[in-house]
Amino acid sequence: MTALPRSTQGLAAKSIWLSGMMLALLLSACTEPDVVLPGKREDIRAVLQGGDPLADETTAVRTNFSRPISLPAARSNASWPQAFGTPGYRVAHAALSAAPRLIWSAPIGEGDGRRARVIAAPVVDGGRIFTLDAGTQVTATSTSGQTLWTRDILPAGERKGLATGGGLAVDQGTVYVSQGYGLLVALDAATGAVRWTQKLDASGSGTPTVYGGLVYLTAGDDTGWAVRTSDGRIEWQIGTISDIDNVLGAPAPAIAGDLAIFGFGSGEVQAVFRRGGLRRWDSSVLGERLGRAVAEVGDVTGYPVVAGDRVYVGNQSGRIVALNLGSGERIWTAREGAVGPVFPAGDSVFVISDLNELLRLDAGDGSRVWGVELPKFTRERPRRRFQIYAQHGPILAGGRIVVAGGEGLLRFFDPRDGRQVGAVEVPDGATTEPVVANGSLYVVSRAGKLLAYR
Repeated sequence: MTALPRSTQGLAAKSIWLSGMMLALLLSACTEPDVVLPGKREDIRAVLQGGDPLADETTAVRTNFSRPISLPAARSNASWPQAFGTPGYRVAHAALSAAPRLIWSAPIGEGDGRRARVIAAPVVDGGRIFTLDAGTQVTATSTSGQTLWTRDILPAGERKGLATGGGLAVDQGTVYVSQGYGLLVALDAATGAVRWTQKLDASGSGTPTVYGGLVYLTAGDDTGWAVRTSDGRIEWQIGTISDIDNVLGAPAPAIAGDLAIFGFGSGEVQAVFRRGGLRRWDSSVLGERLGRAVAEVGDVTGYPVVAGDRVYVGNQSGRIVALNLGSGERIWTAREGAVGPVFPAGDSVFVISDLNELLRLDAGDGSRVWGVELPKFTRERPRRRFQIYAQHGPILAGGRIVVAGGEGLLRFFDPRDGRQVGAVEVPDGATTEPVVANGSLYVVSRAGKLLAYR
């Protein structure tokens, strides 16, 4: 091939440049001028950060208010036998000193690990505190911190470490224990001897409720059980659609009059006649907080709590509802999630939200009174924000709202305005809800220790 002379190359380059300029001018002449739309400029990510765009403006307001509250008188209770969703087992306002301190610590077995978690809150009755570790060990501890007995309820033929979770309830000298291997076990409260065992054919990580000769339990997040306390035989069962995307542990059923109220992993709530299991009404806790992957899990994590003629239920993906006890009709919906049950007090309900806030909501309409941020991410660097501190509670004790934190503090808040008015260290961080009996507060640490504060 013969190369072109330099002069010819220069002319060719200029010709290409001029052609490009002419084409650009022609295209610019055909382009319409930009239209600037009027109005305020909004960040396109605001919809993900601000929550549900369907919420009206009043529900999106995050202003805090100080409002008086009328609390029931504090009383010294001898026991805390079961989950407080059932009114007969709820200590509305437990007596507790203004500045409790750690008085003893006692081992209960295996603590939190990569595969196993302690999720069973302690129960107290007859001068004993009963606990379930991250595996299958049940322990009875005296009010002075001495271990009275231990019982490993690992099923025959099973290996340790293959399942975790479970719950506790104590009633009339018997401790009822559910566990992740799919068993419901009745133990003698004085000795730990096994009275009977019932296979559930599903994960038994839900918390049992005992009432009127029956043990009520949710197993596998889609089956409700009623088991006789006398011999462990099945009285009846109910079911719902299954949902595999669930949080460890199933909600404790609540008993009110002739009804038993169950919450399931699908977000469904069922009220049945507690003696025969005949369905009275159905409802649901549906909805999610947009922009959060965890909001895809609609499990009922705020177990049913009955107060007056209402049932409060919440999920961890952005909804708390108040339902009519008799009909299941929805009274109000709060666009807040609940990682645990609400605690009713006075004209309000208190709850730890899916955003790790301690909230006070108006019991009448679900509106927000105040909210306080609790410690959240274990690491603050944006790319490391994938693990959070669990917060447990709240309960009302000593005139204050109490929250036990996985970061290592037991915090006390003024119920009127949400001000933190005290804190005490929880060695290794809390892993269960706090409970109070005989003026002492009990909580289990992530290291598998039962801690007592007085």
